[in-house]
Amino acid sequence: MTASDDALPAPLTTLTFDGLRRNFGRLPVLRGVSGTVESRQLLLISGSNGSGKSTLLRCLAGLLSPQRGTIECRVEGKLLDVEDRRRALGFVSPDLELYPELTTLENLEFFSRLRGVDPLRGGELLDEIGLPRDRAAGALSSGMTQRLRWVWALLHQPPILLLDEPFQNLDKNGRADVLRMLNRHLETGLAVVANPDHLELPHVASHLVLGG
Repeated sequence: MTASDDALPAPLTTLTFDGLRRNFGRLPVLRGVSGTVESRQLLLISGSNGSGKSTLLRCLAGLLSPQRGTIECRVEGKLLDVEDRRRALGFVSPDLELYPELTTLENLEFFSRLRGVDPLRGGELLDEIGLPRDRAAGALSSGMTQRLRWVWALLHQPPILLLDEPFQNLDKNGRADVLRMLNRHLETGLAVVANPDHLELPHVASHLVLGG
């Protein structure tokens, strides 16, 4: 077998950031943070409270602009601008609020239309992760709400997955369910995870500690 026969295929997606700086007023939060991750890999972010983990994820998501530094994301060789990057990612965050008066399925059907996704996919993911289709989102427990955030993030099969406190409020079974989803995503996509709560995570390529 030749070296080329044994080589892995080129990554479908790469995300690189270099020298990111972000202040809030006079308070420096990100101080020249750099990292890279590609398809089939996970970049782990940890640090104390206030070290900038959520701020970094928001910058990578295009929801917050760094004051210095660069972010480069390529999907299938195409360099994405900020708007394309937003559309290409899924984001699990404790700040994510869904429509409480709509059922879980109605929430997903609404977002499916916005994203141009087959509306049947939402129901399939709800069944996979063990959520009722007909329960109002506002009537879910905290753990069930977190499961719904995962489904929402993966609804459009994003090449980039950003995870902020992704295992918050999940019991043992819930963590096992979302870890299965994460493993499947990592077959083709990449993931950046903050606040992992000391879980054993798959395919960790690098570990970035903030505030050190």
